[in-house]
Amino acid sequence: MLGSFPILPHRDLLRTLARSTSRYVCQACGAAAPKWGGKCDACGEWNTLVEEAVREHTPGRPAGRAGARRIEFAELSGTPEYAPRRLTGIAEFDRVSGGGLVRGSVILIGGDPGIGKSTLLLQVLCRLAADARCAYISGEEAIDQVRMRAVRLGTAAAPLQLAAATNVGDIVAALDQPGAAEFCVIDSIQTMFLDVLDSAPGTVAQVRASAQELIKVAKRRGTVMLMVGHVTKEGAIAGPRVLEHMVDTVMYFEGERGHQFRILRAVKNRFGPTDEIGVFEMTDHGLAEVPNPSALFLAERRGDVSGAAVFAGIEGTRPVLVEIQALVAPSPLGTPRRAVVGWDGGRLAMVLAVLEARCGVSVGANDVYLNVAGGLRIAEPAADLAVAAALISSLTGEPVPADAVLFGEVGLAGEVRAVSQTDLRLKEAAKLGFASALMPRRSGRSRGDDGLRCLEFGAVGDLLPLFQQKQGRVVGRG
Repeated sequence: MLGSFPILPHRDLLRTLARSTSRYVCQACGAAAPKWGGKCDACGEWNTLVEEAVREHTPGRPAGRAGARRIEFAELSGTPEYAPRRLTGIAEFDRVSGGGLVRGSVILIGGDPGIGKSTLLLQVLCRLAADARCAYISGEEAIDQVRMRAVRLGTAAAPLQLAAATNVGDIVAALDQPGAAEFCVIDSIQTMFLDVLDSAPGTVAQVRASAQELIKVAKRRGTVMLMVGHVTKEGAIAGPRVLEHMVDTVMYFEGERGHQFRILRAVKNRFGPTDEIGVFEMTDHGLAEVPNPSALFLAERRGDVSGAAVFAGIEGTRPVLVEIQALVAPSPLGTPRRAVVGWDGGRLAMVLAVLEARCGVSVGANDVYLNVAGGLRIAEPAADLAVAAALISSLTGEPVPADAVLFGEVGLAGEVRAVSQTDLRLKEAAKLGFASALMPRRSGRSRGDDGLRCLEFGAVGDLLPLFQQKQGRVVGRG
Protein backbone atom coordinates (compact mmCIF):
# COMPACT_ATOMS: atom_id res chain seq x y z
CA MET A 1 0.00 0.00 0.00
CA LEU A 2 1.18 3.50 -0.83
CA GLY A 3 -0.65 5.79 1.57
CA SER A 4 -4.32 4.96 1.05
CA PHE A 5 -3.99 3.88 -2.63
CA PRO A 6 -3.44 0.20 -3.50
CA ILE A 7 -0.63 -0.76 -5.86
CA LEU A 8 -2.26 -2.74 -8.67
CA PRO A 9 -0.47 -5.27 -10.88
CA HIS A 10 0.18 -4.15 -14.46
CA ARG A 11 -2.60 -6.31 -15.91
CA ASP A 12 -5.15 -5.10 -13.37
CA LEU A 13 -4.11 -1.50 -14.05
CA LEU A 14 -4.82 -1.86 -17.78
CA ARG A 15 -8.14 -3.52 -17.02
CA THR A 16 -9.07 -0.64 -14.76
CA LEU A 17 -8.09 1.94 -17.39
CA ALA A 18 -10.27 0.19 -19.99
CA ARG A 19 -13.19 -0.38 -17.62
CA SER A 20 -16.74 -0.21 -18.84
CA THR A 21 -18.66 3.00 -18.29
CA SER A 22 -22.21 4.04 -19.13
CA ARG A 23 -23.68 6.73 -21.29
CA TYR A 24 -27.24 7.57 -22.26
CA VAL A 25 -28.19 7.53 -25.95
CA CYS A 26 -31.34 9.10 -27.39
CA GLN A 27 -33.41 6.51 -29.25
CA ALA A 28 -34.86 9.20 -31.54
CA CYS A 29 -31.75 10.98 -32.82
CA GLY A 30 -28.76 9.00 -31.48
CA ALA A 31 -27.26 11.84 -29.44
CA ALA A 32 -25.25 10.76 -26.37
CA ALA A 33 -25.40 12.32 -22.91
CA PRO A 34 -23.27 11.65 -19.82
CA LYS A 35 -26.29 11.34 -17.52
CA TRP A 36 -29.97 10.56 -17.80
CA GLY A 37 -32.51 13.30 -18.36
CA GLY A 38 -36.18 13.35 -19.13
CA LYS A 39 -35.67 15.35 -22.32
CA CYS A 40 -33.02 14.98 -25.05
CA ASP A 41 -31.14 18.26 -25.48
CA ALA A 42 -30.41 17.52 -29.15
CA CYS A 43 -33.87 16.76 -30.58
CA GLY A 44 -36.20 17.75 -27.73
CA GLU A 45 -37.92 14.36 -27.45
CA TRP A 46 -39.03 13.17 -24.02
CA ASN A 47 -38.22 9.84 -22.33
CA THR A 48 -35.94 8.63 -25.13
CA LEU A 49 -32.61 8.39 -23.25
CA VAL A 50 -31.53 4.77 -22.69
CA GLU A 51 -28.42 3.65 -20.83
CA GLU A 52 -25.77 1.88 -22.91
CA ALA A 53 -22.42 0.42 -21.92
CA VAL A 54 -19.31 1.82 -23.60
CA ARG A 55 -15.66 1.02 -23.13
CA GLU A 56 -13.24 3.89 -22.70
CA HIS A 57 -10.18 4.00 -24.90
CA THR A 58 -6.98 2.86 -23.21
CA PRO A 59 -4.43 5.71 -23.02
CA GLY A 60 -1.46 5.19 -25.25
CA ARG A 61 -1.14 5.08 -28.98
CA PRO A 62 -3.97 6.96 -30.77
CA ALA A 63 -6.77 4.78 -32.12
CA GLY A 64 -6.51 3.91 -35.79
CA ARG A 65 -2.74 4.42 -36.07
CA ALA A 66 -1.69 0.82 -35.53
CA GLY A 67 -1.19 -1.01 -38.81
CA ALA A 68 -2.26 1.99 -40.88
CA ARG A 69 -1.40 1.90 -44.58
CA ARG A 70 -1.08 4.74 -47.04
CA ILE A 71 -4.08 4.88 -49.39
CA GLU A 72 -3.64 4.92 -53.16
CA PHE A 73 -5.31 7.60 -55.29
CA ALA A 74 -6.66 7.15 -58.81
CA GLU A 75 -7.21 9.57 -61.69
CA LEU A 76 -10.67 10.92 -62.36
CA SER A 77 -10.22 10.34 -66.11
CA GLY A 78 -10.15 6.55 -65.75
CA THR A 79 -12.74 4.30 -67.40
CA PRO A 80 -15.47 3.35 -64.92
CA GLU A 81 -16.63 -0.22 -64.54
CA TYR A 82 -20.40 -0.41 -64.71
CA ALA A 83 -21.89 -2.91 -62.29
CA PRO A 84 -23.89 -5.69 -63.96
CA ARG A 85 -27.52 -5.92 -62.95
CA ARG A 86 -29.71 -8.88 -62.16
CA LEU A 87 -33.36 -8.72 -63.18
CA THR A 88 -35.86 -10.13 -60.71
CA GLY A 89 -38.60 -10.83 -63.23
CA ILE A 90 -40.93 -8.33 -61.51
CA ALA A 91 -40.83 -5.36 -63.88
CA GLU A 92 -42.18 -2.79 -61.42
CA PHE A 93 -39.57 -3.73 -58.81
CA ASP A 94 -36.79 -3.65 -61.42
CA ARG A 95 -37.94 -0.18 -62.54
CA VAL A 96 -37.68 1.24 -59.02
CA SER A 97 -34.28 -0.38 -58.36
CA GLY A 98 -32.87 1.29 -61.47
CA GLY A 99 -33.00 -1.62 -63.90
CA GLY A 100 -32.19 -4.58 -61.65
CA LEU A 101 -30.20 -5.50 -58.55
CA VAL A 102 -26.47 -4.73 -58.37
CA ARG A 103 -24.09 -7.25 -56.84
CA GLY A 104 -23.07 -6.27 -53.31
CA SER A 105 -25.78 -3.63 -52.93
CA VAL A 106 -27.83 -3.12 -49.77
CA ILE A 107 -31.49 -2.06 -50.11
CA LEU A 108 -33.64 -0.80 -47.23
CA ILE A 109 -37.42 -1.06 -47.67
CA GLY A 110 -39.71 0.71 -45.19
CA GLY A 111 -43.45 0.90 -44.86
CA ASP A 112 -46.42 0.78 -42.52
CA PRO A 113 -47.25 -2.48 -40.72
CA GLY A 114 -49.24 -4.88 -42.89
CA ILE A 115 -48.70 -2.89 -46.09
CA GLY A 116 -47.04 -5.88 -47.84
CA LYS A 117 -43.26 -5.49 -47.42
CA SER A 118 -42.66 -9.13 -46.50
CA THR A 119 -45.01 -10.31 -49.24
CA LEU A 120 -43.19 -8.28 -51.88
CA LEU A 121 -39.73 -9.45 -50.87
CA LEU A 122 -40.82 -13.09 -50.64
CA GLN A 123 -42.16 -12.87 -54.19
CA VAL A 124 -38.90 -11.27 -55.36
CA LEU A 125 -36.74 -13.99 -53.75
CA CYS A 126 -38.91 -16.80 -55.08
CA ARG A 127 -38.43 -15.43 -58.61
CA LEU A 128 -34.65 -15.17 -58.13
CA ALA A 129 -34.35 -18.60 -56.48
CA ALA A 130 -34.96 -20.34 -59.81
CA ASP A 131 -31.33 -19.81 -60.84
CA ALA A 132 -29.58 -18.26 -57.79
CA ARG A 133 -28.96 -19.11 -54.14
CA CYS A 134 -31.42 -17.12 -52.01
CA ALA A 135 -32.06 -16.94 -48.27
CA TYR A 136 -34.93 -15.41 -46.31
CA ILE A 137 -34.03 -14.66 -42.67
CA SER A 138 -36.97 -13.65 -40.49
CA GLY A 139 -36.66 -12.19 -37.02
CA GLU A 140 -40.39 -11.67 -36.59
CA GLU A 141 -42.02 -14.86 -37.89
CA ALA A 142 -41.44 -18.56 -37.50
CA ILE A 143 -40.44 -20.66 -40.51
CA ASP A 144 -43.91 -22.23 -40.73
CA GLN A 145 -45.49 -18.77 -40.96
CA VAL A 146 -43.29 -17.91 -43.94
CA ARG A 147 -44.20 -21.25 -45.53
CA MET A 148 -47.91 -20.54 -45.13
CA ARG A 149 -47.48 -17.19 -46.87
CA ALA A 150 -45.61 -18.89 -49.70
CA VAL A 151 -48.49 -21.38 -50.12
CA ARG A 152 -50.96 -18.51 -50.34
CA LEU A 153 -48.78 -16.79 -52.94
CA GLY A 154 -48.37 -19.99 -54.95
CA THR A 155 -44.57 -19.97 -54.62
CA ALA A 156 -44.07 -22.82 -52.13
CA ALA A 157 -42.15 -24.89 -54.68
CA ALA A 158 -39.35 -22.32 -55.03
CA PRO A 159 -35.91 -23.57 -53.80
CA LEU A 160 -35.64 -20.84 -51.17
CA GLN A 161 -33.69 -21.27 -47.92
CA LEU A 162 -35.48 -20.11 -44.75
CA ALA A 163 -34.18 -19.25 -41.30
CA ALA A 164 -35.56 -17.67 -38.14
CA ALA A 165 -32.72 -15.80 -36.41
CA THR A 166 -31.99 -12.48 -34.75
CA ASN A 167 -28.34 -12.80 -33.70
CA VAL A 168 -26.27 -10.87 -36.23
CA GLY A 169 -23.14 -12.82 -35.35
CA ASP A 170 -24.83 -16.09 -36.33
CA ILE A 171 -26.22 -14.57 -39.54
CA VAL A 172 -22.84 -13.16 -40.59
CA ALA A 173 -21.20 -16.55 -39.95
CA ALA A 174 -23.77 -18.23 -42.22
CA LEU A 175 -23.41 -15.67 -45.03
CA ASP A 176 -19.63 -15.24 -44.90
CA GLN A 177 -18.63 -18.61 -46.36
CA PRO A 178 -18.25 -20.18 -49.82
CA GLY A 179 -21.53 -21.28 -51.35
CA ALA A 180 -23.60 -18.89 -49.21
CA ALA A 181 -26.67 -17.06 -50.50
CA GLU A 182 -26.28 -14.54 -53.32
CA PHE A 183 -29.51 -12.77 -52.36
CA CYS A 184 -30.64 -12.37 -48.77
CA VAL A 185 -33.65 -10.76 -47.06
CA ILE A 186 -33.40 -9.55 -43.45
CA ASP A 187 -36.90 -9.13 -41.98
CA SER A 188 -36.49 -6.87 -40.13
CA ILE A 189 -33.41 -4.85 -39.15
CA GLN A 190 -35.14 -3.64 -35.95
CA THR A 191 -35.25 -7.22 -34.60
CA MET A 192 -31.53 -7.90 -35.10
CA PHE A 193 -29.02 -7.60 -32.26
CA LEU A 194 -25.31 -7.95 -31.46
CA ASP A 195 -24.56 -9.73 -28.21
CA VAL A 196 -21.56 -7.47 -27.55
CA LEU A 197 -23.96 -4.59 -26.87
CA ASP A 198 -26.06 -4.44 -23.72
CA SER A 199 -28.95 -2.49 -25.25
CA ALA A 200 -32.16 -4.15 -26.43
CA PRO A 201 -32.95 -4.92 -30.09
CA GLY A 202 -34.45 -1.96 -31.93
CA THR A 203 -32.47 0.69 -30.05
CA VAL A 204 -30.32 3.17 -31.93
CA ALA A 205 -27.06 1.44 -31.04
CA GLN A 206 -28.29 -2.04 -31.98
CA VAL A 207 -29.82 -0.96 -35.30
CA ARG A 208 -26.71 0.98 -36.29
CA ALA A 209 -24.23 -1.74 -35.28
CA SER A 210 -26.30 -4.60 -36.73
CA ALA A 211 -26.72 -2.83 -40.07
CA GLN A 212 -22.99 -2.07 -40.20
CA GLU A 213 -22.06 -5.75 -39.73
CA LEU A 214 -24.56 -6.91 -42.34
CA ILE A 215 -23.44 -4.29 -44.83
CA LYS A 216 -19.80 -5.30 -44.36
CA VAL A 217 -20.49 -8.94 -45.15
CA ALA A 218 -22.66 -7.97 -48.14
CA LYS A 219 -19.85 -5.85 -49.62
CA ARG A 220 -17.20 -8.48 -48.86
CA ARG A 221 -19.12 -11.42 -50.36
CA GLY A 222 -20.99 -9.55 -53.11
CA THR A 223 -24.36 -10.49 -51.60
CA VAL A 224 -27.44 -8.47 -52.47
CA MET A 225 -28.96 -7.61 -49.09
CA LEU A 226 -32.60 -6.50 -48.80
CA MET A 227 -33.52 -5.19 -45.36
CA VAL A 228 -37.02 -4.52 -44.07
CA GLY A 229 -37.33 -1.43 -41.88
CA HIS A 230 -40.14 -0.43 -39.54
CA VAL A 231 -41.48 3.11 -39.72
CA THR A 232 -42.45 5.60 -37.03
CA LYS A 233 -45.86 7.23 -36.70
CA GLU A 234 -44.53 10.11 -38.84
CA GLY A 235 -43.74 7.65 -41.66
CA ALA A 236 -39.92 7.75 -41.40
CA ILE A 237 -37.85 4.59 -41.00
CA ALA A 238 -37.37 3.86 -37.30
CA GLY A 239 -33.88 3.97 -35.83
CA PRO A 240 -30.97 6.31 -36.47
CA ARG A 241 -31.07 8.51 -39.53
CA VAL A 242 -27.57 7.33 -40.36
CA LEU A 243 -29.10 3.97 -41.35
CA GLU A 244 -30.43 5.51 -44.57
CA HIS A 245 -26.98 6.94 -45.31
CA MET A 246 -25.27 3.58 -44.81
CA VAL A 247 -27.31 1.63 -47.39
CA ASP A 248 -27.21 2.01 -51.17
CA THR A 249 -30.93 2.27 -51.84
CA VAL A 250 -33.90 3.37 -49.72
CA MET A 251 -37.42 2.47 -50.82
CA TYR A 252 -40.77 3.18 -49.22
CA PHE A 253 -43.77 0.91 -49.72
CA GLU A 254 -46.84 3.14 -49.52
CA GLY A 255 -50.58 2.77 -49.78
CA GLU A 256 -53.87 3.37 -48.04
CA ARG A 257 -55.41 0.51 -46.08
CA GLY A 258 -58.74 1.08 -47.81
CA HIS A 259 -57.26 0.81 -51.32
CA GLN A 260 -55.81 -2.19 -53.08
CA PHE A 261 -53.05 -0.14 -54.72
CA ARG A 262 -49.50 -0.14 -53.37
CA ILE A 263 -46.75 2.27 -54.43
CA LEU A 264 -43.06 1.33 -54.20
CA ARG A 265 -41.04 4.57 -54.26
CA ALA A 266 -37.25 5.03 -54.33
CA VAL A 267 -36.08 8.05 -52.32
CA LYS A 268 -32.38 7.19 -52.55
CA ASN A 269 -30.58 5.08 -55.14
CA ARG A 270 -26.86 5.00 -55.80
CA PHE A 271 -27.43 2.86 -58.90
CA GLY A 272 -30.43 4.55 -60.50
CA PRO A 273 -32.86 7.49 -60.48
CA THR A 274 -34.68 8.60 -57.35
CA ASP A 275 -38.42 9.25 -57.02
CA GLU A 276 -39.12 6.37 -59.41
CA ILE A 277 -42.30 4.47 -58.55
CA GLY A 278 -43.64 0.99 -59.12
CA VAL A 279 -47.36 0.31 -58.81
CA PHE A 280 -48.78 -2.94 -57.45
CA GLU A 281 -52.27 -4.21 -56.69
CA MET A 282 -52.88 -6.29 -53.58
CA THR A 283 -54.86 -9.44 -54.44
CA ASP A 284 -55.73 -12.71 -52.71
CA HIS A 285 -52.63 -14.26 -54.28
CA GLY A 286 -50.16 -11.52 -53.38
CA LEU A 287 -49.01 -8.40 -55.17
CA ALA A 288 -49.75 -8.08 -58.88
CA GLU A 289 -47.93 -5.64 -61.16
CA VAL A 290 -49.80 -2.70 -62.68
CA PRO A 291 -48.11 -1.88 -66.00
CA ASN A 292 -50.47 1.03 -66.78
CA PRO A 293 -51.25 2.81 -63.49
CA SER A 294 -52.96 5.77 -65.17
CA ALA A 295 -55.76 3.58 -66.51
CA LEU A 296 -56.16 1.94 -63.10
CA PHE A 297 -56.29 5.23 -61.17
CA LEU A 298 -58.92 6.60 -63.57
CA ALA A 299 -60.98 3.41 -63.85
CA GLU A 300 -63.77 4.63 -61.55
CA ARG A 301 -63.76 8.28 -62.61
CA ARG A 302 -67.04 10.03 -63.38
CA GLY A 303 -66.64 12.94 -65.75
CA ASP A 304 -69.88 14.76 -64.91
CA VAL A 305 -69.13 15.52 -61.26
CA SER A 306 -68.04 18.96 -60.08
CA GLY A 307 -64.89 19.25 -58.02
CA ALA A 308 -62.87 16.64 -59.93
CA ALA A 309 -59.91 17.27 -62.25
CA VAL A 310 -57.43 14.93 -63.94
CA PHE A 311 -53.81 15.81 -63.26
CA ALA A 312 -51.08 14.74 -65.69
CA GLY A 313 -48.07 14.19 -63.43
CA ILE A 314 -44.59 12.71 -63.61
CA GLU A 315 -43.36 10.16 -61.06
CA GLY A 316 -39.67 9.55 -61.67
CA THR A 317 -39.50 8.87 -65.42
CA ARG A 318 -43.10 7.68 -65.74
CA PRO A 319 -46.12 9.86 -66.62
CA VAL A 320 -49.08 9.15 -64.35
CA LEU A 321 -52.61 10.49 -64.71
CA VAL A 322 -54.60 10.70 -61.49
CA GLU A 323 -57.88 12.26 -60.42
CA ILE A 324 -57.82 15.10 -57.88
CA GLN A 325 -61.08 15.59 -56.00
CA ALA A 326 -62.09 18.70 -54.07
CA LEU A 327 -65.14 19.45 -51.95
CA VAL A 328 -65.94 22.95 -50.72
CA ALA A 329 -68.88 23.07 -48.31
CA PRO A 330 -70.24 25.61 -45.79
CA SER A 331 -68.66 25.19 -42.38
CA PRO A 332 -70.84 24.87 -39.26
CA LEU A 333 -67.80 25.74 -37.12
CA GLY A 334 -66.14 29.03 -36.38
CA THR A 335 -62.85 27.75 -37.79
CA PRO A 336 -63.27 26.03 -41.19
CA ARG A 337 -61.56 22.67 -41.69
CA ARG A 338 -58.81 21.97 -44.22
CA ALA A 339 -58.41 18.21 -44.77
CA VAL A 340 -55.92 16.84 -47.32
CA VAL A 341 -55.22 13.24 -48.36
CA GLY A 342 -52.38 12.55 -50.78
CA TRP A 343 -51.08 16.13 -51.15
CA ASP A 344 -49.25 18.77 -49.14
CA GLY A 345 -51.52 20.68 -46.77
CA GLY A 346 -49.27 23.74 -46.91
CA ARG A 347 -49.50 23.76 -50.69
CA LEU A 348 -53.30 23.69 -50.48
CA ALA A 349 -53.28 26.69 -48.14
CA MET A 350 -51.13 28.58 -50.63
CA VAL A 351 -53.45 27.82 -53.58
CA LEU A 352 -56.48 28.91 -51.52
CA ALA A 353 -54.74 32.17 -50.62
CA VAL A 354 -53.90 32.88 -54.28
CA LEU A 355 -57.51 32.22 -55.34
CA GLU A 356 -58.78 34.64 -52.69
CA ALA A 357 -56.21 37.42 -53.18
CA ARG A 358 -55.61 37.27 -56.95
CA CYS A 359 -58.88 35.90 -58.34
CA GLY A 360 -61.49 37.18 -55.89
CA VAL A 361 -62.73 33.66 -55.13
CA SER A 362 -64.10 33.60 -51.58
CA VAL A 363 -63.32 30.32 -49.84
CA GLY A 364 -62.58 31.41 -46.27
CA ALA A 365 -65.92 30.53 -44.63
CA ASN A 366 -66.07 27.02 -46.13
CA ASP A 367 -64.64 23.64 -45.21
CA VAL A 368 -62.21 22.37 -47.85
CA TYR A 369 -61.52 18.69 -48.44
CA LEU A 370 -58.94 17.53 -51.00
CA ASN A 371 -58.25 13.96 -52.02
CA VAL A 372 -55.97 12.24 -54.53
CA ALA A 373 -58.00 9.26 -55.71
CA GLY A 374 -56.36 5.84 -55.65
CA GLY A 375 -54.08 6.31 -52.66
CA LEU A 376 -51.20 7.92 -54.59
CA ARG A 377 -49.27 10.69 -52.83
CA ILE A 378 -48.28 13.63 -55.04
CA ALA A 379 -45.37 15.91 -54.20
CA GLU A 380 -45.07 17.69 -57.55
CA PRO A 381 -45.85 21.46 -57.72
CA ALA A 382 -47.27 20.89 -61.21
CA ALA A 383 -50.51 19.75 -59.54
CA ASP A 384 -51.33 23.34 -58.47
CA LEU A 385 -53.42 24.14 -61.55
CA ALA A 386 -55.44 20.92 -61.29
CA VAL A 387 -56.11 21.61 -57.60
CA ALA A 388 -57.19 25.17 -58.35
CA ALA A 389 -59.55 23.96 -61.09
CA ALA A 390 -61.05 21.32 -58.79
CA LEU A 391 -61.65 23.94 -56.07
CA ILE A 392 -63.29 26.42 -58.46
CA SER A 393 -65.38 23.62 -59.95
CA SER A 394 -66.65 22.60 -56.51
CA LEU A 395 -67.52 26.22 -55.65
CA THR A 396 -69.39 26.92 -58.90
CA GLY A 397 -70.93 23.48 -59.33
CA GLU A 398 -69.72 23.37 -62.96
CA PRO A 399 -67.70 20.22 -63.83
CA VAL A 400 -64.22 20.43 -65.29
CA PRO A 401 -64.24 19.33 -68.96
CA ALA A 402 -64.33 15.54 -68.84
CA ASP A 403 -61.89 15.12 -71.74
CA ALA A 404 -59.25 17.53 -70.34
CA VAL A 405 -56.09 17.04 -68.29
CA LEU A 406 -54.44 19.83 -66.30
CA PHE A 407 -50.95 20.62 -65.08
CA GLY A 408 -49.01 23.74 -64.13
CA GLU A 409 -47.40 25.40 -61.12
CA VAL A 410 -49.16 28.40 -59.55
CA GLY A 411 -47.04 31.26 -58.18
CA LEU A 412 -47.94 33.68 -55.40
CA ALA A 413 -48.64 36.41 -57.95
CA GLY A 414 -51.29 34.21 -59.52
CA GLU A 415 -49.19 33.33 -62.55
CA VAL A 416 -49.12 29.82 -64.02
CA ARG A 417 -45.53 28.64 -64.42
CA ALA A 418 -44.22 26.13 -66.91
CA VAL A 419 -43.27 22.65 -65.74
CA SER A 420 -40.88 20.05 -67.10
CA GLN A 421 -41.58 17.17 -69.50
CA THR A 422 -44.66 18.71 -71.07
CA ASP A 423 -44.51 16.47 -74.14
CA LEU A 424 -44.42 13.31 -72.04
CA ARG A 425 -47.52 14.40 -70.12
CA LEU A 426 -49.42 15.21 -73.32
CA LYS A 427 -48.43 11.90 -74.90
CA GLU A 428 -49.77 9.93 -71.93
CA ALA A 429 -53.03 11.92 -71.98
CA ALA A 430 -53.53 11.30 -75.69
CA LYS A 431 -52.84 7.57 -75.22
CA LEU A 432 -55.66 7.34 -72.68
CA GLY A 433 -58.16 9.10 -74.93
CA PHE A 434 -58.15 12.68 -73.60
CA ALA A 435 -58.86 15.38 -76.17
CA SER A 436 -57.65 18.62 -74.52
CA ALA A 437 -55.09 19.92 -72.04
CA LEU A 438 -55.20 23.00 -69.78
CA MET A 439 -51.58 23.95 -69.26
CA PRO A 440 -49.06 26.83 -68.86
CA ARG A 441 -47.87 28.92 -71.75
CA ARG A 442 -44.86 27.59 -73.60
CA SER A 443 -42.04 29.84 -74.69
CA GLY A 444 -41.22 27.74 -77.76
CA ARG A 445 -42.75 25.08 -79.92
CA SER A 446 -42.66 21.56 -78.56
CA ARG A 447 -42.22 18.40 -80.57
CA GLY A 448 -45.97 18.08 -80.88
CA ASP A 449 -49.25 18.03 -79.00
CA ASP A 450 -50.20 14.43 -79.98
CA GLY A 451 -53.53 15.61 -81.38
CA LEU A 452 -54.65 17.39 -78.18
CA ARG A 453 -56.35 20.79 -78.10
CA CYS A 454 -54.09 22.80 -75.78
CA LEU A 455 -55.51 25.75 -73.89
CA GLU A 456 -52.61 27.72 -72.43
CA PHE A 457 -52.89 29.97 -69.36
CA GLY A 458 -50.73 32.80 -68.09
CA ALA A 459 -52.65 33.31 -64.84
CA VAL A 460 -54.80 31.11 -62.66
CA GLY A 461 -57.63 33.67 -62.93
CA ASP A 462 -58.02 32.67 -66.60
CA LEU A 463 -59.71 29.49 -65.36
CA LEU A 464 -62.78 31.36 -64.10
CA PRO A 465 -64.48 31.99 -67.52
CA LEU A 466 -64.34 28.25 -68.27
CA PHE A 467 -66.77 27.47 -65.46
CA GLN A 468 -69.32 29.94 -66.75
CA GLN A 469 -69.68 28.01 -70.01
CA LYS A 470 -70.84 24.58 -70.97
CA GLN A 471 -68.22 21.93 -71.58
CA GLY A 472 -68.81 21.88 -75.34
CA ARG A 473 -67.87 25.57 -75.61
CA VAL A 474 -64.31 25.06 -74.29
CA VAL A 475 -62.23 25.76 -77.35
CA GLY A 476 -58.53 25.09 -77.46
CA ARG A 477 -55.76 26.73 -79.37
CA GLY A 478 -56.20 26.30 -83.10
